[in-house]
Amino acid sequence: MTLEAGMCSNGHVSYPTHPLCPECGEPQEETFDLADRTGEVVTWTHSTATPPGVREPNTLAIVEFDVTDISGASDEFVRALGQVTTDEVETGDTVEPVYVEELRDPDAGIKVPESQDWDGYRWDPV
Repeated sequence: MTLEAGMCSNGHVSYPTHPLCPECGEPQEETFDLADRTGEVVTWTHSTATPPGVREPNTLAIVEFDVTDISGASDEFVRALGQVTTDEVETGDTVEPVYVEELRDPDAGIKVPESQDWDGYRWDPV
């Protein structure tokens, strides 16, 4: 699994990827993986009323990745929402994506476990 962002020919970057750029409507022609980058926590929260199979409390953060080096534009960032590996996180913390096989317990929900992917990334403070 990748943490894939997309870029159009005008250098606009978005996460997740889209067939067409959300900013200008041009096709997204390039993709790149954010999994090997670090990001900065913009905001976070602790969710105590979680869906079946999701850990409780569930700490979530919006993380901003600097992609200026890829887009060529100055101050180009993308943001992603995800779970945090710990309850100890603060705005401004540097985090890195870490792959996990199960973001939630596949047997706890109403969907058949084989019907979807359960893996993904969490943010781990550096």
